[in-house]
Amino acid sequence: MPPWPDEAQIGQWANSLFHDETLTGGQAGDAQRDLTLQLPAVDAQPQVTASLPVAVPAPAPTSAHGVELHGAQFVSWQQLPASLLEALASSSSAAASADSPSSGDEASRLGESAFGFLADARPAAHVVEPARLEARQPGADEAEQLRLQPLSWRSAAAGPFDANSLRADFPALHQRVHGKPLIWLDNAATTHKPRAVIERLARFYEHDNSNVHRGAHALAARATDAYEGAREKVRRFINAASAEEMVFVRGTTEAINLVAKSWGAGRVGPGDEIVISWLEHHANIVPWQQLCAQTGARLRVIPVDDDGQILLDEYERLLNHRTRIVSVTMVSNALGTVTPVHEIVDSARRRGIATLVDAAQSAPHMRLDVQALGCDFLALSGHKMFAPTGIGALYGRAEMLDAMPPWQGGGNMIEDVTFERTRYQSPPQRFEAGTGNIADAVGLGAAIDYLERVGLEAVARHEHELLARALEGLTSIPGLRLVGTTRERAGVISFVLDGWTAQDVGRALDAEGIAVRAGHHCAQPILRRFGVEASVRPSVALYNNFDDIDALVAAVQSLSRG
Repeated sequence: MPPWPDEAQIGQWANSLFHDETLTGGQAGDAQRDLTLQLPAVDAQPQVTASLPVAVPAPAPTSAHGVELHGAQFVSWQQLPASLLEALASSSSAAASADSPSSGDEASRLGESAFGFLADARPAAHVVEPARLEARQPGADEAEQLRLQPLSWRSAAAGPFDANSLRADFPALHQRVHGKPLIWLDNAATTHKPRAVIERLARFYEHDNSNVHRGAHALAARATDAYEGAREKVRRFINAASAEEMVFVRGTTEAINLVAKSWGAGRVGPGDEIVISWLEHHANIVPWQQLCAQTGARLRVIPVDDDGQILLDEYERLLNHRTRIVSVTMVSNALGTVTPVHEIVDSARRRGIATLVDAAQSAPHMRLDVQALGCDFLALSGHKMFAPTGIGALYGRAEMLDAMPPWQGGGNMIEDVTFERTRYQSPPQRFEAGTGNIADAVGLGAAIDYLERVGLEAVARHEHELLARALEGLTSIPGLRLVGTTRERAGVISFVLDGWTAQDVGRALDAEGIAVRAGHHCAQPILRRFGVEASVRPSVALYNNFDDIDALVAAVQSLSRG
């Protein structure tokens, strides 16, 4: 076994990395901090630590190295010292692949180690990031800790997408239901949480728990950094122009209600029109109905064809000088339809009409870019994308948020209060009255880190293959009818089975350990468009595999035979 890196080796590597001129640059405002790099104990090898002074620029830097001392950035494996890679590789029983390059680069021989590093990593042009460096503020009697955290993911550069290795990250998947291994195909309702998110929540409550923004103590500073750091991660995830355009909310439902009540106030009046589509979740119907009832406005609905896709020609005909906002889903939660949201937003923008996009079902499946999309608002829910429940985000273009009044009053959203008047904060705090869901916002940031490590493009390819396999199997079953047959689909399949209610199919699948959703999915209008009151809805996520799909198809086939 190669010698385990000692304190001097780790310190030398970290010192060269963090004092690289591209990171520090000798900027004014640099602060010297003592950091401790900590390599956890593995097997019989002891924990090793190394302390060193590090220049921390203000603001914290982001460079080609991918290092940011106050974020969850990563160091590519090409930067790890050979001695460290060699020691890590030796802790694995995985043999190097026969076709590994013989360049002499230690990274090319890195097997799947006890750290959960990349399996069969190879030098490549791709950015591959197995080692996480995470900073946290020092406690009263300790130096700031910079920890080399174990991960369990692999890059597309290292080989085919491997859902089975990702499943190891999700503790809830490793249980039995009714004596059968759990097969979770209810992801459109909620996703399970990776260990990285669970541990980040625990770490926040164990070490950083405090209210944010107004405290003068260390824990308040740490909590504020973590909370605002999560806001920045959401900004980056959807490519918003500024973190000030990101409002934390409970989820998509609250985000849409916020826009309807705050933006709608004073902008929608008698005879005005609001446009939605037949595909919408109730959360994107009811708030607009309420606004119409309050103002005398009219709700207009874009029809869909018999496949479940929006009819763009009909949409164009709905738009007129009375249209105030178009609010549409990006992916139907009931059918899985991927809507032509770019065309919808473009048509509205050309006419000066505001737009809102419901991205609850698209966020875990595809790359989001609000600047390329050009929408005024976008809403997402954390629990659909491997984050905790009760947290989500509303994106609002800066000029839209600036012009909107608060929709709730209380602490945090005020700048100054007297008995005569109140002066409000600027966005996003203007819309975040009271104590926010701080820990779960931090958990949302951790979930975004996880999704970005896996890679949304790789996730989309994998899920497309799963859906293709499921559609092939399910459509071969006598008596099974798909609800919605569009080719543009993400995450979801909806069906009914002759002789069975949706609820009975759901219960029968549950007896086999297979969890699906059965009901109206909070989308009654679109199901009624297809002549049904309820459907069975299996939905996939990155941790599902072909075995899950095959088990679903076999179970439904068995039901169809009676």
